[in-house]
Amino acid sequence: MAVTGIRWTTHDRYRNEIYLTHERWQHIIASINHPDMENYEEHLKATIRYGTRKQDSLNPQKYRYINAFADLSADNTHITAIVLFRFREGSYGEPISNNYIVTAYQKRIR
Repeated sequence: MAVTGIRWTTHDRYRNEIYLTHERWQHIIASINHPDMENYEEHLKATIRYGTRKQDSLNPQKYRYINAFADLSADNTHITAIVLFRFREGSYGEPISNNYIVTAYQKRIR
């Protein structure tokens, strides 16, 4: 049986709350996606907390967080996390931030 719901929540340097679901984590570490991320979940949190952020030019709700690390697998130098900034409706119809990690991967950047 698959575990659902939020795995963890953190804030970026701009105080935006961002979360990772169990489903997205399983997607990230799946053998056909980015299994090399399995031992780097804390690095992913650090990427959200301290990494640089760039807004996607085609989708203004999509942001790419990038952070350098010296201890990644293979010759990789950075972790990249893709985050969607969305809203959900609150109890009284008010918009509530709903920012979540879609995927994350390691990459070599020179």
